[in-house]
This record gives sequence, structure tokens and C-alpha cells, in this order.
Amino acid sequence: MLFPIPGVERNEHGKPLIGLDDASLYAFGHLLRSTEQLILDLFSRGLLSGTTHTCIGQELCQMAVVRALDHEDDAVLSNHRNHGHYMTYSGDFLGLVAEVMGRKAGVCGGYGGSQHIAYRHFHSNGIQAGMTGIGAGLALARKRKDSPGIVTIMVGDGTLGEGLLYESMNLASIWNCRVLFVVENNGIAQTTYTSETLGGSIEARGQAFGLQTWRLNDADPEFSASVARVVAQVRESGRAGMLVIDTRRLGPHSKGDDLRADDEKAAIAARDPLAAIGRRLADSEREAIEARNTVFLARIEAEALASPEASFDAQRLHTFSPVSTTRIGSLQPAKASNVRLAINQALRTLLGGDERVLLIGEDLHEPYGGAFKVSAGLSGDFAGRVISTPISEAGITGASIGLALDGERPILEIMFADFLTLCMDQLYNHAVKFPGMFEDVKVPLLIRTPAGGRRGYGPTHSQNPENLFVSVPGLTVLFGSHRHNVGQLLVDAVQRWPNPTVFLEHKLLYGEAQDPADYELVAASPEDQGADLFPTLRRGADAPDVTLLSFGGMLPVVERAAKQLEEQEELAVEIVAPALLAPLPRGTLLDALLDRPRIVVVEESHHEFGVSAEILAMLAEAGFTGQVLRVGLAPVPIASARSLEREQIPDEQMIVASVLDLI
Repeated sequence: MLFPIPGVERNEHGKPLIGLDDASLYAFGHLLRSTEQLILDLFSRGLLSGTTHTCIGQELCQMAVVRALDHEDDAVLSNHRNHGHYMTYSGDFLGLVAEVMGRKAGVCGGYGGSQHIAYRHFHSNGIQAGMTGIGAGLALARKRKDSPGIVTIMVGDGTLGEGLLYESMNLASIWNCRVLFVVENNGIAQTTYTSETLGGSIEARGQAFGLQTWRLNDADPEFSASVARVVAQVRESGRAGMLVIDTRRLGPHSKGDDLRADDEKAAIAARDPLAAIGRRLADSEREAIEARNTVFLARIEAEALASPEASFDAQRLHTFSPVSTTRIGSLQPAKASNVRLAINQALRTLLGGDERVLLIGEDLHEPYGGAFKVSAGLSGDFAGRVISTPISEAGITGASIGLALDGERPILEIMFADFLTLCMDQLYNHAVKFPGMFEDVKVPLLIRTPAGGRRGYGPTHSQNPENLFVSVPGLTVLFGSHRHNVGQLLVDAVQRWPNPTVFLEHKLLYGEAQDPADYELVAASPEDQGADLFPTLRRGADAPDVTLLSFGGMLPVVERAAKQLEEQEELAVEIVAPALLAPLPRGTLLDALLDRPRIVVVEESHHEFGVSAEILAMLAEAGFTGQVLRVGLAPVPIASARSLEREQIPDEQMIVASVLDLI
């Protein structure tokens, strides 16, 4: 519910229309400051739900850029100091106050609190620099739609120590899109002065990436008008820019942690640009503005207090959006000469059938075609939609999230699965959080990456990191084998599964023929999200002596072990091969495994705290009474020398010996 703001009109989207005259600037700036003071008062009265960060003294700085954004596609990405940005963008004072109080009337129903807000084209997150790559992706999406919309990314001077910021500035520059990085430079982080942590000049950092660069002071009487000209220049030029705003914080960083000397605080108060504007008004006009604002905020406070505490109408047990019925193009063939070509054809199907699909990653262009040639031939046939990027794993992951938020269907290739750790913050704190917290927000992002060893690539190019990523709530992890229809898995993951997804491809499977052989589908439990789309396969004895469960690149090894156990040891062997590792298809696997006498889970990864551990824990919780065993890599780095690597990674002899020990 948007209350009429004293003396302020709104546009058709509810955004406040704030003039450049002293009365308009003072009226809204005073309202921002009074709201922040109200929030501090609520904290002192024990009515604040969680943490909050105030920006008292920076009102003009916070409102100047946002007030100048006048296109419906303009976006604002903010941070832990988002209150002024949000209120200037939305005019939703009740939504903010109720949100920080943890009330149902909050803009996000209390879920996001002070730092995490989503509203139209406004998003904020508490991770420093976390939104910057996302902003580059949002801006690229607008450029693809020929929209003049600007994406503004608000950071503080403390964020200048974060590497992701510079990855994002580089992307915005080389993609030549309308991004405005706004640095609110108040000279101090929480308690550490910027001068002690910042080398060189701030403007030089923007200039190094070819950004248009400006530096303004919010105490300048023409400050807001100058900011409006900067915004107009970014829109007209179509180029990225950086605006540094020198400002000062009158109050504490967070509630009560202001350790600055009294004389410094006095000098900052004397500089106060909002008070300076107020002094230019007649006393009667200023007092009337303040009186109106006081009445308005009293109403906001009363409404927020009257709102019930936030509660779930029905608590969600997962954050996955359901399978889409949409399928573009023909089904992918179950057989292919090899897995690499099956994936390449699937990418071609996706790019040819949906203009929203983009393939993004390092060295994807011809004649290279990606590190393992999976994207060979695509950049020439789909010019502008196969995008080779800098070596910026975190930045391009963030950009892909931004593209997905704006309705595109990005497929991101990370050259080696080991490098997914560089993407982790963007996945763990952003990609899965947006759909998990905010209604009607989807992030249909898919990350493809080659995984696995047995090629002598050494400790940082040979890992299977699925055990890290299956533990991220809301993240889908797929690891198909040569027995799955890998091309169809990929097509369905992009077209029909609107959730952040990691799609692992084992390097050694690229050259294997894709052939289902005698495997059959395991019936998917209707309770398992995605289990019918990303099936589990099985082959072998219906009444086995031992069931071998494995996935990905271990499956050929497991098949050789099964053959040896059957032919030499005369054992009845079953193989179960899921493609979906997270969300774990619990019901499907329980139906297939619960009555088996012996289960051995084989994985190439470190098996402690991994997929096998979760599967066996699931069986134990369901009352499984048979024998179990895990076979996997010891918790040590993978060696480079082939002879050493062979001793580390499980092979068929290790599997056979483990089974015989169990029996």
C-alpha cells in the first residue's frame, strides 16, 4: 500500500517525482533522514527485527541518482545501505519500515529484512560487490532488447577492495552497455578509514576500464542537477560510467558503532548538505515541510506496528519452480556417436529454437570452440549469441544471473569444474536466494562444466566438486552419463527447468558413444522435483546380490567392475545410475533400493560429506537393514603424474575388492 507522500507526485509505477528546487529536495531528503531516525528509534525500543545500516547524512547522495532515473526499464541494484535508494525508487515507506520490523506489511513480508529487497527493477543484497556482475548482465539484456534503460549499481568506498567489482566494470565496458557504477565515498567503512585501505585514486580505477568517469560532492549546491546530467549522458552515449560521490555519514555504521572523534563528527555536521538546503528555505516553509513529514511518519509507524508479525501462510519445503510444459524443437536422439557431439547438437537445438538462449564462457569462438570443443561451430552460426568472455568466473556468473533475471536463458560454460569455487558466492548468496526469497522471481541459469580426472591434469583441473554444490539449497546439480540421453538432459534443463542448475560433464565421457544399451528407466516418484525430467537408470539383476550405484564418469568403470563380478565371481549385480544429484530424488531411489541386500555407492569425488553420504543417510532414516559401503577418493589432492593418479582414483579392481570384502 503506497501512502501519498507529502508534497510529492508519483509516476504510473509509483516512483516519486522529485524536483530540483530546494523545497522538493529538502522535503524528500528530510523524509529519508527522519525515516532512518525512526528505524534507529525502533531499534532502541526493541522493535527492530534484525540488523540495519543507516545512512544519516547521505540523503542527497542516496536520492540524487535514483531520482534522475526516468525510464521504465531503469534498474537500481543496491547493497546493505539501501534504504534511501529504495524509498526514492518506490516511495514505499511503509513497506521498508514494516520490513525492518519483520512485519507482514513489509515489502518482502519480512523475509529480506533491511538488506535484501526486491521490488520491480530494484534489488539489493548484503554481500559487498555481489550485485555488480548481475548489473552487467541486466544491462546486456537491455542492450539486446534495444532498451535505453540504465542499470545503476550502488556501492560504497569499502567495496573498492572487492575483485568482483573490477570484473564487472570490465564486462560492462567491453559489452558497451548502459551501466552506471555509483561509488558513495564517505571516507570510512565500518570503523576503518578508506585512506588506510585504498591505493591510488578512485576515478583512476574507472578510467582504467574505459569508463566515463565523474566525481561530485553532495555538498555542492548544484549537486543534484549535476547528477541528473551524468545520468542523461550515460543514457545518450550508451556507454558505461562511474560516478564517484564524496559524501559523509553523520551517524553510525550500524546502530551504535560510531568511534570517530567528536571534532570530526562536528565538522561533518557543519558540512551537512541537507541542513544547508534547509537554511536556504524560509523558516516557515521549512517548518511546514518538517511538520508534514512528522505526521506522515507517525502514520507509517502506526500502520507498521498494526501489521502482524511476519509468518508463512504455508512454509515452503523447497524453492524449486515446477517443470514447464514448454518444449521447443524435436527430441534429442538417444544414441549419438559420442557425448561431445550430443551436447553440441543440443546446444545447436537450443540456440536455433529460442532467441533468448545465449552461450557464454571463455574461448568459445571459432576456431577454438571451447576447451573441449563442445561449442565447436556455434559462434559462426549464432553470431552475437555465443559470447567469449574474459577470465572472470565470478563476474560472468553474476552477469548470467542478471540475464536470467531479465528473462534470457543463459548457458554459462566454466572451463573446468574446479573453477566453480570462484562462482560459489554468486550461486550460494545470489542465484538461489532470489527465487528462494522473493515471489515470482526466477533465475533460469544453467552452468555447464567439464569435471573429473584420469587425464593427468593435476590437483586443480581434475576434481569432481559435486559434493560441494549438492549442499546448496535451491541449486540443481545434474551429472549425466553416457547411458543417459545427455543432449535431452541439457535441452530440458534449459527449456523446462527454470531453476539455477549446475550441469556436470565428465571429460572422459566426451569421447564415449552415447548409448542407453540395456538400461531402463526407474519410475520417478511424484514427490521428487525434477525426477521425471532427469531420470535415474538401472540395469542388471532384479534380485541382485549387490547393487552398485554411481553416476557421471564413474559409470564405465562401474560397468567393467560389474562384468568382472558377474563373470568371475558369479554374483548377481545391479547398477543404478541417477542423473539428478540435487534435489536428491529420494522417493525414486528409496523405491529402487530399500529392499536390496547390499548397496555400494561409487563416486570419483571425495566420498566423505558427499553424495554417497547423503544417499546412505537417507536409506538409514528409512529403515534400511542391508549392508552398505562407500567407495571414493581419499581426502587428498589429485596427483598430476598418471601413475600416481591411477593409484588414487577408484578403478574396477578397487570396486571389485570392496564388494568382495563386503560379501
